[in-house]
This record gives sequence, C-alpha cells and structure tokens, in this order.
Amino acid sequence: MPQTFPGAPRQTVISVSGLTAQGRHGVLPQEHLTAQTFTADVEVGVDAPTRDDIDDAVDYRDIAHHVIDRIETESVQLIETLADDILNDLLSLHRVRWAQVRVHKPKAPLGVTFADLSVSVRGENPAPPDATSVPA
Repeated sequence: MPQTFPGAPRQTVISVSGLTAQGRHGVLPQEHLTAQTFTADVEVGVDAPTRDDIDDAVDYRDIAHHVIDRIETESVQLIETLADDILNDLLSLHRVRWAQVRVHKPKAPLGVTFADLSVSVRGENPAPPDATSVPA
C-alpha cells in the first residue's frame, strides 16, 4: 500500500538540466540544413504528490521527452520561439503549475568568441478553480 502524505497542499519543484539534442533552428538558411547542438535546462513547479505513487506525480521522463522532441522535430528561426514552445509543452502536463525553460545555443553564428548563448522564458498556468465554488 502506497504511503500517503497528509496535510496542506504543497508544491514540488522538479529541475532537469543539460537535456541535449540536435536541432535545426536559426535565422540563417544553413542552420536549417545542418543540425547543431541545443541544450535545455527546465524547472517545473508541480502539485506535490499526496502519496508515494508515480500515478500521483509528474513523471520526469515525460518532462525530458517533451523537451528533446521539441528540439529535434519542428524547426524554428528564433531560440526564443523554441523556448516558448517547450514552455507551452511543459505547461500542458497534468499537475504543472509553472515552468521555466532556458535554451542554450552554444554554437550560434555570432561571428565573435563567446562561451554560451541562452534564452529563458517562464510561464504559469492559471490558478485551478476553487473546489468549493459553485458555478453561477
């Protein structure tokens, strides 16, 4: 029998860093022809599980697969768009209240020496309806 966690509602923060995949994102035509490495770091705030059971939690694998799938599939011009698309995917997961996404493009064609280029976005789901309220 799974352990239960009584008490007031809590929130858990899940962080997954260094999710790396090959993608074809960028403004220049050659960036859509040759895949390059993109890395994402994500944090999601989720409703804390009320019992020790994966069916009552957000599966870390779902988070990782959403990020990798988004990097590897549809091409976009701006990494801002890529980060926002990943954010929306994460916010669509059950129990996710907010998410923050940072996408790194370490080989961006800037024409100067640099260590890293990244874009961050953060978003929230609307507050869940109050369970005690009665619709009008």
